Amino acid sequence: MKLPRTARPAPGGRPRARTPIVLAVPALLAVVLLLLPLAGVLVRTEWGELGAHLTDPATTEALRLSLVVSFWALGLSLLLGVPLAWLLARVPFPGKAFVRSLVLLPMVLPPTVGGVALLLAFGRRGLLGPWLEDTFGVTLPFHTSGAVLAATFVAMPFLVISLEGALGGLRPRYEETAASLGASPVRVFFTVTLPMVAPGLLAGAALTWARALGEFGATITFAGNLPGTTQTLPLQVYLLLQERPEAATSVSLLLLVIAMAVLVALRGRWTGTPRDRAAGRTPPADTDAGPAEAGGAGPGGPVVDAGSAEGSRGIEEGAAPQDGGWGLRAGLTGFNELTLEAAPGTTIAVVGPNGAGKTTLLRALLGLTRRSHAVLRLGDEDVSALPPHRRGVAWVPQDGALFPHLTALANTAYGLRAHGVPRAEARRSARRWLDRLGVGHLAGRRPAQLSGGQAGRVALARALAARPRLLLLDEPLAALDQTTRARVRHELRTHLATFGGVCLIVTHDPVEAVSLADRVLVLDEGRALQDAPPAEVTRHPRSPWVARMLGRNAWAGTANAHGLDLAGGGTLVAAEPPPAGVSALAIIAPEAVSLHRERPGGSPRNVWPGVVREVTASGSRLRVLVGSEQVPDLVAEITPEAAAELGLADGVAVWTGVKATEVTTVAL
Repeated sequence: MKLPRTARPAPGGRPRARTPIVLAVPALLAVVLLLLPLAGVLVRTEWGELGAHLTDPATTEALRLSLVVSFWALGLSLLLGVPLAWLLARVPFPGKAFVRSLVLLPMVLPPTVGGVALLLAFGRRGLLGPWLEDTFGVTLPFHTSGAVLAATFVAMPFLVISLEGALGGLRPRYEETAASLGASPVRVFFTVTLPMVAPGLLAGAALTWARALGEFGATITFAGNLPGTTQTLPLQVYLLLQERPEAATSVSLLLLVIAMAVLVALRGRWTGTPRDRAAGRTPPADTDAGPAEAGGAGPGGPVVDAGSAEGSRGIEEGAAPQDGGWGLRAGLTGFNELTLEAAPGTTIAVVGPNGAGKTTLLRALLGLTRRSHAVLRLGDEDVSALPPHRRGVAWVPQDGALFPHLTALANTAYGLRAHGVPRAEARRSARRWLDRLGVGHLAGRRPAQLSGGQAGRVALARALAARPRLLLLDEPLAALDQTTRARVRHELRTHLATFGGVCLIVTHDPVEAVSLADRVLVLDEGRALQDAPPAEVTRHPRSPWVARMLGRNAWAGTANAHGLDLAGGGTLVAAEPPPAGVSALAIIAPEAVSLHRERPGGSPRNVWPGVVREVTASGSRLRVLVGSEQVPDLVAEITPEAAAELGLADGVAVWTGVKATEVTTVAL
């Protein structure tokens, strides 16, 4: 059956809606309006005389001068416009809107008015003209340099606007990560920023050159129309139009072809944001358990185990220094209000709900945020006043922030190169770290060719290879599958055991917190709720979020003589409640919650009716979420056999029971 026209699928598979006539007709008229002048040039061109017109000595001289002026204007625009675009995109300062308006002004100003303004500024009677002539002997009007200045004035805004748009689309996290690896701001600009915005830069440069090549009004007003000196190709067209119109049409066709060639080459990307060099390639699936990761030989060679020679050398690189290592002392103010002290070799897991200030804490230690300020000492050195690249603090952000224009090997060697390590030595060390983390065979790939887990391991290798004094990891293993996570966790634990500095790991995984950390720092709204060994936090969590992260039920309330008055309503009986009136947290293990279809009798002191809201698998057991009008939601953990016997399913009415002796209370 033939589909209605409005529902007929488009090539992409989506139904194609009919274009409204009220929009289609004006759009077609606009296309005709733009196309007719171009058609006029093509129709009126004397094709038989085209070669003679374009090879005329006056025309070739004007073309030569146009190329000289346009390329000099492009060079000046790059020299001045690139820093200006970076300033507008990256630096907040008073009057920024005014400066941006100045940049845009030549694009909307009539070119002849621009020429008059240049004459009044740089002419012999202008503001700077007499000084330039008396001091340097430079006269700009009616000189080739004046034509260059006029073309630069008119064309540079195209470069600035294009590059500012590209810089605005580039996440600062790439530059911040490069700084944390020890790269100075200048090195970051040339090795990270510019390569990543190269499409926008090239597009802006092409438009700038094309605009400078076609500049007319400002040039003739400021620099005049002197053959061989300031008479560029557009000015030659103006003269020919009065004497030889057919030759003017041929030269106009040449300029038209050049302009169209530039625009076709750009294909509409002149305001494009940074794109990966490997755009269009589909990264492999996020499965990290291939032969190489499993311990076999990958395409690039064997993966080295922690006990191998390569692994041993990697551990030596991270070993504590002769002076005993770098302890940490930090006092934070602002959003984060806390004090941190840690001995060399300490690993601290930072946990807490979203918005607790975990990432802000890391960024404050790096000196990258104004939300919090850290007075930071690493070892015996106060690094509070140092810029990020001189603090010796390496950072792995949540997304890894691998530089897309560099291979995995070059990414890993970046920090070493920033610290002045020779290229060959830096690459050897980088390859060892990649091998240790199971991605050595991917050394030649770029980030777009890596899965999320592989990219995460490369980012981790890059930070470890930089030999930092303080290591900050923001959920470094989150993108890994369970098998690979266990292996990388083992490698990380092996390195941290000999690391001479302090490591902070932001994590939502209780296994990571317990297995990797010597201490667990619990944050909430920028404050430290608990800072204790993992075993203590596991037994007596002081945060409902941490208790739930550990898989336990957590209810806040106020202690009474028999237990707690719950914050959400209801009461809970506990065998050993805190003193009456104290704010407290009740912790109930899911396996301590019993489920019944009828009200239970006997020993439970806490019994509530409820309804099953969800049943999920957790290993070989089931976790049952029960909602009740009397108390907060409660999670029970039972066997599949017990669930089948009770006939549990969503919406089934049940009774929950908890013994008073199974309730652990923690004073807050």
